[in-house]
Amino acid sequence: MVGHTVTRAQLTEAVYQEVGLSRNESAELVESVIAEISGALERGEMVKISSFGSFAVRQKGQRVGRNPKTGQEVPISPRRVLVFRASHALKHQINDALAQPPAPAATARPAARSRAKASPG
Repeated sequence: MVGHTVTRAQLTEAVYQEVGLSRNESAELVESVIAEISGALERGEMVKISSFGSFAVRQKGQRVGRNPKTGQEVPISPRRVLVFRASHALKHQINDALAQPPAPAATARPAARSRAKASPG
């Protein structure tokens, strides 16, 4: 499934449009929220956002893996991994969106013209 990636700039623009802050204030707000979430996760805290989901850091122990090319056993170091669990509300929203036809794109791009010449033959 090919999708669209939402960037910080787009989040900032959405805050600017919806809340009415200046673009600089909107950017600061987005950065502040991201910094708060990141800091909490670094400290090992769980982050729960109602009707969206929860982020948590999970500790994984050392284990033995295998190099798929050679079959040689390789130790995998213990590490912390970030996990996200979507809320039921978000899951329902995503699945309900699948049941509805997709909305038309806001701006349609004209088809590119082919400049390739036919090969003689």
